[in-house]
Amino acid sequence: MSTTPSARAPRRDATENREAILAAAKIVLNRDPKAPLEAIAAASGLSRRSIYAHFANRDDLLRELVSLGALRVASALDTVTHPDPLTRLALIASRLWHEVESVRVMAVLAVRGPLASDTGTALRSVRSSVREAISDGRADGSIRQDVPVDLLARLVEGAALGVLEEAARTPLPAEEGHRLVILMTLGAVGLGWREAGNFIDERPDLQWKDAD
Repeated sequence: MSTTPSARAPRRDATENREAILAAAKIVLNRDPKAPLEAIAAASGLSRRSIYAHFANRDDLLRELVSLGALRVASALDTVTHPDPLTRLALIASRLWHEVESVRVMAVLAVRGPLASDTGTALRSVRSSVREAISDGRADGSIRQDVPVDLLARLVEGAALGVLEEAARTPLPAEEGHRLVILMTLGAVGLGWREAGNFIDERPDLQWKDAD
């Protein structure tokens, strides 16, 4: 007896459904952080009921999305290394921008919203790398020494987040945002704006590269 293909596409398994929900949530919530589950379900091609099969509620979905994003950023930044402390800090800022530029609104939500403590835990190694670079720079005289290391590290983080928040509010071009986040990072540790600009221009590894 011959068989004919079913007109209905085969159902995606649970793993594929979960991935589809997370991918849709990343896009939808980056456009509108207050978007309801119905909008996420529609974008994923699944029903709202299907979302509840994987996540207890909207907050549960958001928590996993933020956690996965923070871990991805931490993994990417953990590979940044350079013997020169200033260049290392600039490379951290550069890599951070590359990782979050396409999800600006979600990135701000992750570090400023109710899940900030969870994000902070995932980014602990990144913050440690920033403090280490600052300590090394203070030791060799390339970084300001009038501000304690921990406070300066928080100021560096705040400077980078300030650029990200502005980029979430306005259509800041990716290349411009990339340069600005490095400028603000270098400025926080003591470089003047001309000096910081020249520092970037003289280093090919600090130039903006479009995603492949």
